[in-house]
Amino acid sequence: MDGHRTEAKETVVPPEVTAELTQILSNLVLGDNQIRSNAENAVNERLATSPELYLLALAQFAQSSDNEVMRSFALVLLRRLLFRTQPNTSMTLYDHLSSHALTTLERLLLRILSTEPSPVVRPKAVDTICDLANNSMGRGRPWHALQAQAFSMTQSEDANAREGAYRVLNGCPNLILDLDSATVVGLLQKGLQDTQSTEVRLAALRASTTYLSSCEPHQLPQCLSLMYPILDTLPSLPNAQLPKFLGSLTPLASSHPSLFAPHMPALLTFLGALLAPTADPGPTPTVARPNPSAFAFPPDKAKGKEPAEPDVDEEREEVRKAALELMISLSEARPGMVKRVSGWVPVIVRGCLEGMGELPDDSLDMWLDADPDDDPTDDTYPHIYEHSLDRLAIALGGKAVLPPAFQYIPAMLASHDWRLRHAGLMAIAAVAEGTYKMMQNELGKVVELVVPMFKDEHPRVRYAACQCVGQLCTDMEEVIQEKYHQELFNALIPTLDAPEPRVHAHAAAALINFCEGVARDTLIPYLDPIVERLLRLLNPSGDSGRVVKRYVQEQAITTLAMVADASEATFAKHYSSIMPLLLNVLQNASGPEYQKLRLKAMECAGLIAIAVGRDVFRPDSALFIEQLMRIQNSPVEAGDTMLPHYLIATWAKVCQALGPEFEPYLPVVMPALLQAASAKADVSIYEDDDEEHEEKEGWETISMDGQQVGIKTSAIEEKCQAFETLVIYCSTLQSKFAPYLPQSLELVLPSLRFYFHDGVREASALLIPMLLACGKNSGTLTHQMVEASFTQLVNCIASENDASFLASLYRSFTDSLRVIGGSSNLPYEIQAHAVDATKRQLQMLADRRKMRASRSQAELEDEREDIALLEEMEDFALEDMEKMLAAFDKNHPLIVAIASVKDLGLHLGEWSEGEGDAEG
Repeated sequence: MDGHRTEAKETVVPPEVTAELTQILSNLVLGDNQIRSNAENAVNERLATSPELYLLALAQFAQSSDNEVMRSFALVLLRRLLFRTQPNTSMTLYDHLSSHALTTLERLLLRILSTEPSPVVRPKAVDTICDLANNSMGRGRPWHALQAQAFSMTQSEDANAREGAYRVLNGCPNLILDLDSATVVGLLQKGLQDTQSTEVRLAALRASTTYLSSCEPHQLPQCLSLMYPILDTLPSLPNAQLPKFLGSLTPLASSHPSLFAPHMPALLTFLGALLAPTADPGPTPTVARPNPSAFAFPPDKAKGKEPAEPDVDEEREEVRKAALELMISLSEARPGMVKRVSGWVPVIVRGCLEGMGELPDDSLDMWLDADPDDDPTDDTYPHIYEHSLDRLAIALGGKAVLPPAFQYIPAMLASHDWRLRHAGLMAIAAVAEGTYKMMQNELGKVVELVVPMFKDEHPRVRYAACQCVGQLCTDMEEVIQEKYHQELFNALIPTLDAPEPRVHAHAAAALINFCEGVARDTLIPYLDPIVERLLRLLNPSGDSGRVVKRYVQEQAITTLAMVADASEATFAKHYSSIMPLLLNVLQNASGPEYQKLRLKAMECAGLIAIAVGRDVFRPDSALFIEQLMRIQNSPVEAGDTMLPHYLIATWAKVCQALGPEFEPYLPVVMPALLQAASAKADVSIYEDDDEEHEEKEGWETISMDGQQVGIKTSAIEEKCQAFETLVIYCSTLQSKFAPYLPQSLELVLPSLRFYFHDGVREASALLIPMLLACGKNSGTLTHQMVEASFTQLVNCIASENDASFLASLYRSFTDSLRVIGGSSNLPYEIQAHAVDATKRQLQMLADRRKMRASRSQAELEDEREDIALLEEMEDFALEDMEKMLAAFDKNHPLIVAIASVKDLGLHLGEWSEGEGDAEG
């Protein structure tokens, strides 16, 4: 029960309706599924017959109930019901309400806004009011009374009323967007400078950032003065409140970074002090009058201070993370701006390195005993600092990040504290992707720093060395393998014999990264010692009773697969030692705890089969296929997405290994493959405050039109894999794939528009000429197939906005033309449609390039790499467009237009190379 509520309560519905609704709502919140289901049916029935009466009853209940939980529930329910689309129509309940009912509803909600005493209920009231206001305005019904009441409440003596007013302005910025900028700035500034309530200042800050984010570009110059009171909310805040304020500023930093430009030096001083791990920067600087701060590296842990309370430490850590996120967001949004602020990048780099060095020192035994997939020490690992360093390097490049990073990393690697040695190695791995262009020039020095760490006395440092080398092999692919293979192999191979399972398993994992970019001839001299050690990890039988952990066996199998793939036919000498072990796993490692081991064995056997070729693999192929069929026909546990994925992938590998000899197995594999390829996108819509989607694994949630849209990514990935496997089957079997041509083409053509996954669309574009060739060579191709394929390609070309996929569409069209014998075999109507679509695409590409050319030099500098990449994709599309037109007519007049559009490009990639620093 709440405290005494003395305000007048308006009655707008009969008492019997109120009584009935009270009972229904009580049943809705009960745990009994049957009672709740009956209550839901009752709500739907009442709304179908008397929507106005029951929606008003809900609003009245939200005003009059004595129970704050029920008032909150009524407001949430009202919000959901008002704008829920009705069955078989695009209309919502709101659209069926009379003007009188809407006016009454608005009046009830305004009364709740002004009188609700509970801090739990008020946010729900504001959310419902803002939803109603935004949707009403979108339908041409402005809510002038809400605007007037919000303005009035900002002047109230009651802090709760002032907070509620600014919450409304945050949730419904349209109330103030059309007003005079000076008036709005004054209104928001008053809240930002509220001396009585931190919550009012926070609500005003959020309203201010939403207002600035919603302003038209021409309004922003008049609103710049608002940034001073916004930033001046920060200095006086205690640590408990700072993360909320900094977190509210971060979206504005991402969307409108230029607003922060005049304040960057002061922000650096303030935020840099917050990044210090001691979190005791002395007097808090103000934005107008910053005090410089200094903190040493490595951080001095012993300064004679009393240890802080745990909750104080936690508060300080949240402040550090919030300050770091704001600085990283600004760096990502406007790289050129932050580079011009002296000290900005070094402060972030130092803060990240310090954070990465703060590992618990007493968790070694727990870490050694843990399975890597279920490591309890992972919860205390400072991931955010490592991730932030990675983001900074990607945003700013090596010229900005490498010098400050390597000002500290060598000292960290030489430190007596294992945590700093660990952090130094992980830092090299973190910056490698973003700084690879510059790091290549210093790669020899980096390797010299990293290789000795493989002999470190602490196992977690040796683990970090494996991680570092693995990441370098990915980010410096081919370069590091070609130049430094001897140094790295001499470090990694002995580490496969390390006494700790976590370490030797991670060395095996790093070998995978190494082999992905290694030339076959480079790998061959090291093949025997690698395979010998991996077999020891996989099969402990002759190793003095040593028990191998299952995750080590899984990793050994995975690495053997990659080594086989990289060494190709040379791996045949080890075939007889490994394939029986893998078949034994498939036959005998039963039980759910061995599932991952079985799947890895399937994958490895398939890759080895490809590597050694069909003649070596043929004697074992029947037994292997028999095991695959047994696994495929066994019951699959509900929700098991791994087994179908590995089965599809392994069958594809067997097809590649056996070539045309795989044809008899098509009836075994195609039904499940076609079913996976025909899967629809599984999409769910959630309300903003619905937390159900956060609990569902395998889903990705995006915000769209004020709603949370959940997409089941696991199903889409499986669909993409199925399409990629169709490419393998069709290209390998060619005319022998003909029995499945009609079904495949029927799936492929509409999938050119499967916008949920680019991989599905790319595979579809690749498949069309392959399927047409299959039909032509087998004598099963029909005119209808040809016309349907080209018609769909042209329709997609006409509407495509993505330059990269546009190139794929043109390539598919030209390759398909070649299959059918040239444009003379294509109906004139389709050719004319293709030319018209190309004219429109040329015009759109020209307009985009002209628009880019009109941008300021500063904007181009900040987005140089993104624009260069985009124009490179457009150039590919233009080249493939030219090839299609040349297939129609070598002197087609549009070919000249293509050259003109190419000339409109900014050629930032060439400029970048001329500058000698593509990253900067």
